[in-house]
Amino acid sequence: MNSNGWSRREALGALVAGTLGALAPAVVRGGVPDLLFRDVLLVDGTGAAGRRTDVLVRGERIERIGRLSPRAARGARIVEGGGRVLAPGFIDTHAHGDPLEHSYAGFLAMGATTVLLGQDGGSAGLADASGGRDGLRAWLDAVAHADIDINVATLSGHGTLRRRAGIPDETRVPAQAQLARMQALLDDDLGAGAFGLSTGLEYVPGIYAETRELTALGGVVARHDGVAMSHMRSEDDDRVRASIEELIAASLPARPHISHLKVMYARGEAEAESLLAFLHGKREAGIELSADAYPYTAGYTGIAILFPEWALPPSDYAAVLAQRRDELRAHLQARMTRRGGPGALLLGTGAHAGRTLEQAAEAAGKPYPDLLIELGPGGASGAHFTMDEALQSRLLLDPIVGLCTDGRPGMRHPRATGTYAKWIAQYVVAERRLTLEEAVRKCTGLPASVLRIADRGVIRAGARADLLLFDPASVRARSDYADPLAHAEGFDMVVLNGRPAWEDGERVGRAGRLLRRGR
Repeated sequence: MNSNGWSRREALGALVAGTLGALAPAVVRGGVPDLLFRDVLLVDGTGAAGRRTDVLVRGERIERIGRLSPRAARGARIVEGGGRVLAPGFIDTHAHGDPLEHSYAGFLAMGATTVLLGQDGGSAGLADASGGRDGLRAWLDAVAHADIDINVATLSGHGTLRRRAGIPDETRVPAQAQLARMQALLDDDLGAGAFGLSTGLEYVPGIYAETRELTALGGVVARHDGVAMSHMRSEDDDRVRASIEELIAASLPARPHISHLKVMYARGEAEAESLLAFLHGKREAGIELSADAYPYTAGYTGIAILFPEWALPPSDYAAVLAQRRDELRAHLQARMTRRGGPGALLLGTGAHAGRTLEQAAEAAGKPYPDLLIELGPGGASGAHFTMDEALQSRLLLDPIVGLCTDGRPGMRHPRATGTYAKWIAQYVVAERRLTLEEAVRKCTGLPASVLRIADRGVIRAGARADLLLFDPASVRARSDYADPLAHAEGFDMVVLNGRPAWEDGERVGRAGRLLRRGR
């Protein structure tokens, strides 16, 4: 046996196959060329140990796995693995943007082949209160007929449902008829192919919703075997467990999922262990609870999160300033002090983008609370450095916690371009905190099981061919907070639905598909 795991007979056969492959044109089926990945380390997304083998892709699906004869390979484009890893494409369970308007090239560069949109209570593509484009079904149909560069799935957003049902943002107890309207709209979204429901309970209008309202929607999600994902009511250390309890109560009998799991203000692995024990206790009680997280200690959101509820829309902000300015100033100063001070907020939009709040206030010649008041709740977004590295890393390693980016194309946060590369380079290669097989499972098989996607996330015969070819030692996240848009390196080939989508450091096609629940 040769050192690369091939027998002499296999090596001679591979040589012949390579010669034939070079002489014969690639076989094309339905416009998609066949691909043979030869001599790869197959890491299949299940967590099983990697193994050296070949993988044949015909059309959009994986046809065969195993040492292949020259006849089986004839006419296919042969991709020499040379022992590099072949893994399923990564499934990002929390992303933003609109594929009808944006390229997801930065996601492809770091190995993401599927993004789940419609997060934080906002349905994908439906920005205005009326729902735009006649609702989510029309947007899904538009995406299905468009040339997109990544696979797209979506959730139905609770806040969008609320507004489409005619419920004013500040309403805390909707009428029964309004609840029924929300249920009907959600049922239609799920019937059109949404994978579940998202809530954004720190944002308007979700911040005004009570558990009874959310519970009315959980039953609809459960009937469609969907998932209920939430940016929860609070991620503060003294409120996070209560927020998880609310998510569970509001979701059941649907499956609850915690978006971007984190704990604000607490520090150390012991706090992470305590929270994980709490989560696993729920699972042992029969609740199919799951979560995702990203490998950064700064979140990214609007500065509205700093403001008290009474200063948020639909409140008259001018009236708030006229009547309660001193109270608002004191609140903002106390809030920022707890969150690490003005140096812990890096503004990413607006006139002060690229500066910390501290630097922006100094440049403006005024105290930072006054600058925040001037900007107002909708005045900017930024990176908020409020998390502890040791705590967040421990959460990330847990078997029920998958990876997500919480990113969008063009976002000024490195998670939108570096999440998966950082995950492999830091946690697998540099720190060896988990095996490559487990790291891949948490980005592939695990999210596929959460979403009930049967034919992606695992490499097996008959599955869709969303694939990554890479050498883990070469993977690198190039982006940081100073240069958040730099693409990751090291993913040599990214295949979507059997077609190369990223190769030699650039996007090479638009092979994305709309994914609909249950189809």
